[in-house]
Amino acid sequence: MEQNPVDLSGMSPAAAKEYILAFAASLKLSEKQALELEQELGKWKSRAELARSACRPDLAEEAEKGLARANDKKQRLNAEIAGLRSQIEEMRRKLPLLAARERSVDPDLLEQELLIAAGRLPGEETEAANERLFRDLEKEAAAGAALSELKAKMEGTG
Repeated sequence: MEQNPVDLSGMSPAAAKEYILAFAASLKLSEKQALELEQELGKWKSRAELARSACRPDLAEEAEKGLARANDKKQRLNAEIAGLRSQIEEMRRKLPLLAARERSVDPDLLEQELLIAAGRLPGEETEAANERLFRDLEKEAAAGAALSELKAKMEGTG
């Protein structure tokens, strides 16, 4: 099975840019060949006209064959150029998505890293959550005791 040339999955953004650049270089070479073919077409056209004006049907026929071959090459090359342009454009559209995917955050991995930073081992999430709940309960109990103590002082002096 042939890989889709515009599939950038598995590439880093930098590698994808280099890959696209290789396609762009190929496009430039193809465009240069297209210009050379234009000159070749002009040459065959002028040869055909010259052979007809010199009343040389055999040479005119050969020139027409050369013109037809050059036209075929030009059409294939134009199709290749259009395909390359389309592929490059599609890859350029995918490039920002590739960069965004690389920057995405894995929440599970982040949670594990935070647990490790807090001195816990991965897999101790419930223990850490329970510890937070106990701290909250202890704070509430301490606040309740301080409030009761304050009330008792106020009743005793009031």
